[in-house]
Amino acid sequence: MDLEQKAIGRIKLASQMPLQHYGKPLICTYSGGKDSDVMLELFIRSGVPFEAHHSHTTVDAPPTVYHIRDKFKKLEGKGIKCTIQKPRMTMWELIPYKMIPPTQIVRYCCKELKENSIKNRMIATGVRWDESNQRKSRDILEAIGATKKDATVVSDEMMLMNDNSNKRRLIERCELKAKTVCNPIIDWRNTDIWDYIRSEKMIYNYLYDRGYSRVGCVGCPMVGKKRRKQFADFPTYERAYKRSFKVMLQKLIDKGKDPRWKNEEEVFDWWMQNGNIPGQMSIENYIN
Repeated sequence: MDLEQKAIGRIKLASQMPLQHYGKPLICTYSGGKDSDVMLELFIRSGVPFEAHHSHTTVDAPPTVYHIRDKFKKLEGKGIKCTIQKPRMTMWELIPYKMIPPTQIVRYCCKELKENSIKNRMIATGVRWDESNQRKSRDILEAIGATKKDATVVSDEMMLMNDNSNKRRLIERCELKAKTVCNPIIDWRNTDIWDYIRSEKMIYNYLYDRGYSRVGCVGCPMVGKKRRKQFADFPTYERAYKRSFKVMLQKLIDKGKDPRWKNEEEVFDWWMQNGNIPGQMSIENYIN
């Protein structure tokens, strides 16, 4: 069985669960990246009822935002429900609220801007083992938030596992967030993704043609040196971060805390260092 048919089979199998459990169709989450484009194409070809959902982070690159809008307009033309959900706070509001920039250690932005947007539903993601070492520990079916006694074999490919396990599965059940997660293309390699996109002549985010290997939040600390290219390409985001850092500094001062930085430029320079950011834990301890 080829990868396409295997993934479509997983989608068909998974689509039965939300209809029975929630009385609503499976949701295909969409980020505007290559994996999401492949996921949408597979969902359309599967013929199952589904909805598409994008969590607007407020820091996606403009080409990504336009690509998402175009994609959703076409999907809605096919009668598919599409939702672009805005967060409770923008990134620019979140930084002063947390009183520290998001870092590789303090990753509050993902939780606040992405992970809290869908509850009481079953979702499908484009998570793949090939994307990172951390994701290699995940599987097709996962159960986030379950305890060890809840671990149950559903089929040869599906297992519900507890959140503390390093062995994550195809469908995740999160009691805390009240959602279940399916990862139909988890075993696809990067070459498989691009081969499929090109063979099917799919339209994709043109940032990939501008030297981007992954698209996501502009300024994400997890991309390291590549942030410099992001800010060079989209300088308005650098200015927006600095404005937010300035508000953050004033809030620290108002609360009687020594911010340790003289101005937003110093914050930005500190924030742009690569690797584990020196002084991170001391800053955390200082402001908490």
